Amino acid sequence: MLRLSKKADYALMAMKHLAQKRDVSSTSAREIAEQYDIPIELMAKVLQRLVRMRLLASTQGTRGGYMLGRPAIRISVAEVIEAIDGPFTVTACSTDKHDCEQFGKCSIRDPLWAIRERIVAALGTVTIAEIAAESVPVAATHAAVLHHARS
Repeated sequence: MLRLSKKADYALMAMKHLAQKRDVSSTSAREIAEQYDIPIELMAKVLQRLVRMRLLASTQGTRGGYMLGRPAIRISVAEVIEAIDGPFTVTACSTDKHDCEQFGKCSIRDPLWAIRERIVAALGTVTIAEIAAESVPVAATHAAVLHHARS
């Protein structure tokens, strides 16, 4: 089953929160953590990782905090997930290590890799701006991702 980690979930929640706060110069990790009942230490680690990957920018000081590193329309869901969880994998051989015993004989490796590429492409078409838009029904976003993944 393809499932996002809790950290990736938290990262997407934080990115949506920041995208919706366009009128605010920056937002603290504490504010985001409290809004969604996430431990502050965990939220801070997630936000720091997003800063390292240049998806967020941070400022220090009493009025410091986090803001999007670029416009929400230019940040894909795939980028956020990969920033937190690393490259997408669907099988043990999806990584560069190829540490599966069946790697040389596997008859489903290439089709599974193609599926992985479709999932990445589909998630790459959904932006943080779309997630942040209140008027976009979540079901429509899921349907678009699933449709793209099947095509």
